[in-house]
Amino acid sequence: MQTATISFDHFNQLQDDACHQRIRAARERLGNQAVLLCHHYQRADVYQYADLTGDSLKLSRLASQTEAQYIVFCGVHFMAEVADIMSQAEQMAILPDLAAGCSMADMANLAKVERCWRELGEVLDVDQQVTPVTYINSAADLKAFCGARGGIVCTSSNAGTIAGWAFERREKILFFPDQHLGRWTGYRMGIPLDEMMVWDPDLEMGGLTAEQIRRAKLLLWKGHCSVHQMFQPAHILRFRNQYPDGLVIAHPECSFEVCKQSDFVGSTEHIVRTIKEASPNTRWLVGTELNLVNRLAEELRHEGKIVQFMAPTVCMCSTMQRIDPQHLAWTLENLADGKVVNQITVPAHERDLAKLALDRMLAVS
Repeated sequence: MQTATISFDHFNQLQDDACHQRIRAARERLGNQAVLLCHHYQRADVYQYADLTGDSLKLSRLASQTEAQYIVFCGVHFMAEVADIMSQAEQMAILPDLAAGCSMADMANLAKVERCWRELGEVLDVDQQVTPVTYINSAADLKAFCGARGGIVCTSSNAGTIAGWAFERREKILFFPDQHLGRWTGYRMGIPLDEMMVWDPDLEMGGLTAEQIRRAKLLLWKGHCSVHQMFQPAHILRFRNQYPDGLVIAHPECSFEVCKQSDFVGSTEHIVRTIKEASPNTRWLVGTELNLVNRLAEELRHEGKIVQFMAPTVCMCSTMQRIDPQHLAWTLENLADGKVVNQITVPAHERDLAKLALDRMLAVS
């Protein structure tokens, strides 16, 4: 295989029309050697090339089933890591732009989680009392952390099922990195709010007393999604005042108050399915990423459905937005020339333990 790659500088200033021509040409050359996976939040000018689409759970399954040599993941870094973990040894996971990260995932790192685990051990028999559960929006080493300690991974689609699995094994859960998904999951399971404590990783003992730690059934990492935190109860109130018959649907990464005031709460797959299966001529206020909302609005316009974005300001996944036609064209042309760029490789010692946690999730789901 050749080692010299085509420089991205040749693509950086390329106009979109030229990029699209080159994407199509490179895909034709690659044939079934490459498969493109796109998350629902991906920008439209890239999403149009997807072979497979879905939310994190669906894409996790698809990554384990594809036989293509190259898995080109149009998403963010942790998703490409999952593709590498779940794929075969001879397959390669590719992320078109290495800068496509996740601010939520960055809010929990291995050093802080290990410190949390040690500090919990000063109050509890942590290995016997606490199951670590990491949201799939996390780095591979945190999935490995869970794998090594009898823990598991969850997505927004299966968080309730996974929490039930965890509570069958130990009396408490440490849930990271998104406090909102964890809180909504606990609430749906009937856990009182005063038994769900927020662990602040920047404070000693998470900012909690020993008594609060003992009382907590669910310890929630102080993390959030920068997009979903923008939605407010006031947005819902304004909508309901204007459209009393309108329906509100939100992602569980939204705040507890937004979720409580919504008619439906669920993952991106749930949001897509619910609105598509709804009666014609319905109006929807949607609390999730802008690219997905705009795509649904366009697809369902012919049914008389009005699908509108919850916030008055633009909220999109800015890091996923970095994967643009220029990066995709550069990636695919290099692959078509036999030059691998931006391969995401999880170290073997992390990969096995992370896969254990992911396999537990897939078996339960």
